[in-house]
Amino acid sequence: MPASSENIYTPRQQYVLLILCLVGLAVLILVGLGSYLTAFLGAGILYVVLRPWFQALVHRRGWNRQVVTGGLLTFSFVVIILPFTALSLMLVSRIRAYAQDTSQIMAVLHKIEQKTGYQFTTEQGVRGLVQQSVSWLSGRIPSLASGLLHFTVIIGLMLFTLYFMFTQEEGFLRGLRRYLPFRAGTLRELGDSLRNTVNANVLGQALIAFVQASLTGLTLWIFGVPDALFWGTVAFFTAFIPVLGTPLVWGPAAILKLTQGHTGQGMGILLVGGIVIMNIDNLLRIFLARRMGNIHPLITLAGVVLGVEIFGILGLVLGPLLLSYFIVLITVFERENRIRRRTRLGHPLLPAETEEPLPAG
Repeated sequence: MPASSENIYTPRQQYVLLILCLVGLAVLILVGLGSYLTAFLGAGILYVVLRPWFQALVHRRGWNRQVVTGGLLTFSFVVIILPFTALSLMLVSRIRAYAQDTSQIMAVLHKIEQKTGYQFTTEQGVRGLVQQSVSWLSGRIPSLASGLLHFTVIIGLMLFTLYFMFTQEEGFLRGLRRYLPFRAGTLRELGDSLRNTVNANVLGQALIAFVQASLTGLTLWIFGVPDALFWGTVAFFTAFIPVLGTPLVWGPAAILKLTQGHTGQGMGILLVGGIVIMNIDNLLRIFLARRMGNIHPLITLAGVVLGVEIFGILGLVLGPLLLSYFIVLITVFERENRIRRRTRLGHPLLPAETEEPLPAG
């Protein structure tokens, strides 16, 4: 008897197996690209940051798409990637230098112990703590310290992905609308959340961090704190942390000066830090209020802790983005359930629950 050529699976089984195959292949792809995931996420962030310029030059003024894309890639590499990498390298190298020679740190701690009359440190303990800090930072800062090849591949993938996101923008956006399992209104909410979070944590917060770090470094230099440039670099990264921020840098510097008997310099650092550096944050946020997203400080703080642990230093931006998306999806899920319930009961939908068309572009 000839073998039957009929498929052994029912249509429903074929559908379920197809979904399982897609999920399985997606998991394998994500696992394989796991160490390079930050490249694609970084490309997405740069796309959101640079897209207004791309639209203004290409869609409104009619400039050549390839030329504009090349200019934006050059700008992002020279103005964003290279300075960030230089800061990261400086931070890691200087902390490693402190780890190899803890005499300066021990001298400061001994003076504090003499002032307080309480011994709470040992050189071995301080050395171990500094070395652990170096190891933690080295694993979370994407720089040449983590390997030249890995660093080069990440930067190359990020720029290569960004190139195609701009040169094939229409197809990219059309694919998002077609394959993402969301309504048009939900896609608009997700897009607004992405734009607000990037504006708040990249454009706005980076500018605020740069101003605060510059003022911190200048203040420490004026009042005679050694390595003012290095501590200003540290202040740039700590400025992303809500509530704590730059006081993590100029606070200990003021204490150091006070314990050394330089009361005027210590009080000067405290006054400038507490009055100028701390309040410049609020002033800049008022000035940038129209261009920055409204991100709650608790979301930013929890997002920073979550993001740095998962994505490294880029988690300063990606962490709050993940939490913002989670909150948006919860809101969408709640609204979808409410719509289904009202539809099932035959109640008319509220104006906010009706589907709105997704704007083009």
